[in-house]
Amino acid sequence: MLYTKLAKPYFFRMDAEKAHHMVIDGLHTASGVPGIPALMRTMYGVEKAKELAIDLFGLHFAHPIGLAAGLDKNAKAVDMFANIGFGFAEVGTVTPKGQAGNDLPRLFRLPSDEALINRMGFNNDGADAMAERLAKDTKRRIPIAVNIGKNKTTPNELAHEDYRTCLQKLYTYGDFFVVNISSPNTPDLRALQHGDELRLLLQTVMDEMNVQAKRAGAARKPVLVKIAPDMSNEQLAYTVDTIVASGVNGIIATNTTISRDGLQHPNAKETGGLSGKPVKERSTEVIREVYRQTSGKLPIIGSGGIFTAADAYDKIRAGASLVEIYTALIYKGPELLREIAGGLKDALRKDGFKSISEAIGADHRS
Repeated sequence: MLYTKLAKPYFFRMDAEKAHHMVIDGLHTASGVPGIPALMRTMYGVEKAKELAIDLFGLHFAHPIGLAAGLDKNAKAVDMFANIGFGFAEVGTVTPKGQAGNDLPRLFRLPSDEALINRMGFNNDGADAMAERLAKDTKRRIPIAVNIGKNKTTPNELAHEDYRTCLQKLYTYGDFFVVNISSPNTPDLRALQHGDELRLLLQTVMDEMNVQAKRAGAARKPVLVKIAPDMSNEQLAYTVDTIVASGVNGIIATNTTISRDGLQHPNAKETGGLSGKPVKERSTEVIREVYRQTSGKLPIIGSGGIFTAADAYDKIRAGASLVEIYTALIYKGPELLREIAGGLKDALRKDGFKSISEAIGADHRS
């Protein structure tokens, strides 16, 4: 109740991006104050439960609820995400060089639709700055994914080199990596989801991952591709085929949408990517289709419109092994993590499953 009664009204009176920076900077500062991390774990931490734990990509997740990319673009608050209850967190999107992103204002709330629109444009401090921050994170409590992208000024025919550079700088520090080719806010980025450009990009990424693994003398770290919800079924099928052929470890479905169907709030007129409740159904549809096309052999992280345990469970039954939240955190606060974890345990019991792993893709077997 602390968030909904006190913090949320305060933040929602403020410009959306200003509030965003205040939260991330606040979490960063709080992580260094003695006693605060432990207090946060007491207030918001999710109790370990063996039925929610899952091993995937060679990593252990205490539960399947993670933070989507975009909230912590510069890996400033990674320590605190574990303390407020996340099972894993995705940082970024990071680009080789720091960039300012698009003009302000570029982040908009749509409270009546429980949604956000952003056209941030990969604003971030760059790969070197992120590497420096992650290098200090020596007592990591949860797996951290690094979401990588290309600089705005890099033409698509050279985009693969930007992704390579990010991996060269950050490979040591991420537990797994996400190739972002689906943000609607970098010109022509979504063109990288199709055809030869996608093939070249993923081949470059996998080659570089293998080079870095060999250098480290260890197994290659996992890499996933984040896809958009706005493809036709034909485009999606072709994209998924190309992703499977590349040998990557999984797919994140989905990024934000450019659709504005059914919105009521005046901010619906703003350009950018829409996240939150309106994306929920389409995101789940894409998960279901990817799972069907890959016969459940390629792990999926489900992202888009998760506000309740039922929303998360729908995505898991559709084929997601893990799920991510972002917009719901803004609207409901960190209490949501315990609520979703508790609801998932109830749903598993109700359906007679002993673990989350048994529920993955259950809709395809019923």
